[in-house]
Amino acid sequence: MTADGTRSSPTASRPRNPRGQGQVLRDQLVEAATDLLATLDSPQALTLRMVARQVGVAPASVYSHFADLNALVEHVLRLRYEELAELMGRAAERARTPVEDLVGRCAAYLYWGTANPGHYRVVFGGRAPSDVFPSAAHGAGAELLAGVVAALAAASTPGAREAQAAEDHGHGRQRAGLLLWAGLHGLVTLHNDRHNAPWPPLDELLIHLIALHTGQPPEVIAEALRVTAADD
Repeated sequence: MTADGTRSSPTASRPRNPRGQGQVLRDQLVEAATDLLATLDSPQALTLRMVARQVGVAPASVYSHFADLNALVEHVLRLRYEELAELMGRAAERARTPVEDLVGRCAAYLYWGTANPGHYRVVFGGRAPSDVFPSAAHGAGAELLAGVVAALAAASTPGAREAQAAEDHGHGRQRAGLLLWAGLHGLVTLHNDRHNAPWPPLDELLIHLIALHTGQPPEVIAEALRVTAADD
């Protein structure tokens, strides 16, 4: 174990990848960067040297696959966004009603975030400066938000939809989606940071959060959650 917390691995001990297997090293670098970002107390402490040491190669080997640390981190962030987007998208595709669509998306977000606290912190924690975590990598997050905004509008009661549409010359829907996302983020973050606290069950908190933002009765949300969970 080294001073920076990574596992020591002499570069000479790692066998050279056979010709044509450069993708193997690239995947190993991405996996190492992902693990380090998820476990470092301070993600901005990540360096290419740390990634190379974790894999067991010379730092210069990294540049054959990534131009710099920013490029590597951006790739890692995009992969995590794609993973979450796929889960939320699959949940939406299985939905038979607008309420199931929204509940499925929100449940996928909540369960992924609590099952992967390190990765969630990297993607949504906002603790690293933009010169380490490129803002371009977060474009996929805007797509996820857009899906939640549309699903929320479709799943809300007529009264809630009218209130959303009337606010701020049409910006009410966006605001409503952001507030729901903020609630989900709060649930994930509090659960991950204080998981030993006597919280009510996550499902119960999710049901009442979505009911609050849609105007739907909690019983309707609970049934939609039961259906989406049965489809998994």
